[in-house]
Amino acid sequence: MNAPAHIDAPNAPIRHDWTRAEVMALFEKPFMDLVFEAQRVHRLYHDPNKVQLSQLISIKTGGCAEDCGYCSQSAKHKKTTGLEATKLMEVERVLTAAKKAKEGGASRYCMGAAWTSPKDRDMDTLVAMVEGVKDLGLETCMTLGMLDDCQTKRLKEAGLDYYNHNVDTSEEFYGEIITTRTYQERIDTLNRVREAGINVCSGGIVGMGEKVEDRAGMLITLANLDEHPNSVPINMLVAVPGTPLENVERMDPFDFVRAIAVARIMMPKAEVRLSAGRQEMDESTQALCFLAGASSIFYGEQLLTTPNPENNKDMALFGKLGLSPA
Repeated sequence: MNAPAHIDAPNAPIRHDWTRAEVMALFEKPFMDLVFEAQRVHRLYHDPNKVQLSQLISIKTGGCAEDCGYCSQSAKHKKTTGLEATKLMEVERVLTAAKKAKEGGASRYCMGAAWTSPKDRDMDTLVAMVEGVKDLGLETCMTLGMLDDCQTKRLKEAGLDYYNHNVDTSEEFYGEIITTRTYQERIDTLNRVREAGINVCSGGIVGMGEKVEDRAGMLITLANLDEHPNSVPINMLVAVPGTPLENVERMDPFDFVRAIAVARIMMPKAEVRLSAGRQEMDESTQALCFLAGASSIFYGEQLLTTPNPENNKDMALFGKLGLSPA
């Protein structure tokens, strides 16, 4: 079967009209050809030897009302994961951690709370966190669940640079992972954030037992938005004991690299972030991800509730590859 025509890498147009057939053709390309094409696109818009560093902190852990099958923070999984819910962190604790992140080389500080959506009583604290982190000279990002118009406006006025709200997977597979929040509600939040003038950070998780068609569907959702997300985190499932996905077969690393490469080709200007799952990747896999177009990583020894490579290990890998922080 002849593959449908798709992007001409040397020209790398910004498209918002990807078809399922085109994206599946990308996933089916020979691995070397796909990575080569992704690298060529990457070099048109990004310094191939620079990687943006973001650091993530959980400002409110556990007790979430959602039932996301991958997540240890769901209250529905508490009996099996044993994760205890915490209160919203104090502003000064967050700022102290942000200072340390900046000293370690991070340029963006991401604050995540395990909520369906923030309560109005928490907004003053959240605004103070954004303002304080901005004053440190860091870019700010938050992930708080769904937002209403008033909450979005307040975060924008506080100076929030990025808002993260992942679509997680394809619309077709979504119901296998989450039943408490609809796919359209996620898209509505992304639209609300974009309309407020906040940069969108949105990606998903691969390796949850989905088909390649679902990876294609997730990327089509993102790439066919009116504007591409500014950042696209691609997470490899961390199978947390006690969650419904704890026994899912681990994803083949080459399939993960393919997802990075296709994301890069479809969204040339976006920061494609190598996110959760790096702790279980060897250096060669991570190097292939950078070659395939990953231009950003989560840096630091802890993500929300899962481990991440130590900072010195990342810097050692950067040294071997000739990479440096953007």
